Amino acid sequence: MRESEVLGKYLVVEGFKNVKIKDIDDLFNSIGSRLKSSHIQILDANLIAGFEHIYFAVLNALKAFEAGINISKNLEIEILLFASGQDQIKRAIEVLGVKQSSHKIAVVIVSDSREQALSTLNAISEIVGGEPDHSVIDLNKEKIPAIINAFKISREEIESSMRDSIEDAIKNVLIERAALLVTQR
Repeated sequence: MRESEVLGKYLVVEGFKNVKIKDIDDLFNSIGSRLKSSHIQILDANLIAGFEHIYFAVLNALKAFEAGINISKNLEIEILLFASGQDQIKRAIEVLGVKQSSHKIAVVIVSDSREQALSTLNAISEIVGGEPDHSVIDLNKEKIPAIINAFKISREEIESSMRDSIEDAIKNVLIERAALLVTQR
């Protein structure tokens, strides 16, 4: 589990592996009906490029609401938009949304307090099943081809962002794309 404060809110991110999702709608309905005190987004962990990828998506989503330039009416969807680098909700879901075939997921919780966020995480753990494993969120060499393909990252983008490693370059491209979304609104 990783946690941080972001613009007066509390962010908790946890990965889960060996998750079996029978019905996406049932999953989100169960979460929505039981957990109303926090903002919760569940993403396909296979396409997450580390904690920073999620952190900056949350930061940009919160800033979009503060500035009144949010596309969605709810923070959860706005986080998905920024994490996916998309301005179309349908496309964001296609790129990064959790699917029935997702066995590794990233749970993103934004709450008013740490206690509230941790309580929400405990409840979600029961709902999603699987095993908590933050390493599924980390960017590794095995994820790189899928991320490049899903996000359509060009060789030029990687080369221009390359400093230390390809992993850092990919993170930087995704964070930069999310930041640029704001300028397109």
